[in-house]
Amino acid sequence: MEQKGFTLWFTGLSGAGKSTLARLVETELIARGHRVEVLDGDVIRTNLSKGLGFSKKDRDTNIRRIGFVCNLLARNQVVAIAAAISPYRDVRDEVRRDIGTFVEVYVKCPIDVLAERDVKGLYKRALAGEIKNFTGVDDPYEAPLAAEVIVETDIESAEESAARIIAKLEDMSLVMPSTSGYTENDEDSRRSLDAPGYA
Repeated sequence: MEQKGFTLWFTGLSGAGKSTLARLVETELIARGHRVEVLDGDVIRTNLSKGLGFSKKDRDTNIRRIGFVCNLLARNQVVAIAAAISPYRDVRDEVRRDIGTFVEVYVKCPIDVLAERDVKGLYKRALAGEIKNFTGVDDPYEAPLAAEVIVETDIESAEESAARIIAKLEDMSLVMPSTSGYTENDEDSRRSLDAPGYA
């Protein structure tokens, strides 16, 4: 099967596990011979979107920029993996329309679990009113209405979530089934899970 470029878009609240899952899926896709680039929201904020704030307008601009890069990569047969909160449904849907082959993964996790995971204490400070415009607390997060995959990181392991994402990509004929199968015992996966404060 000829390699296809497409965009795999992880959306969800801060700390839900987007970056961890993006890296696990990246590792598996590279092992299967795909060219892959991960666009992590925090890295994009530091570089491509430096200077943008957290108003809706600035958040939308940030997502459009990530979407533009994903589109460039995908049309050159690269798998573009975006891991960004991307809280607003309208701009996510706009990016989906622009890109074409777009697989949305909703990384779902309850606020109380995220607050317990949060080693920096940002959720607790936001819930106490010390931090303003925090997504999911006093700034909206609009969950996808029809994501291709929903993973629940409070009740399943990162490996289980990644395996379900890979299975969906196989079902959509975007990646070939592995002859060896996706393994849950990958040492890199273990190390990523053991790292504190993954997001």
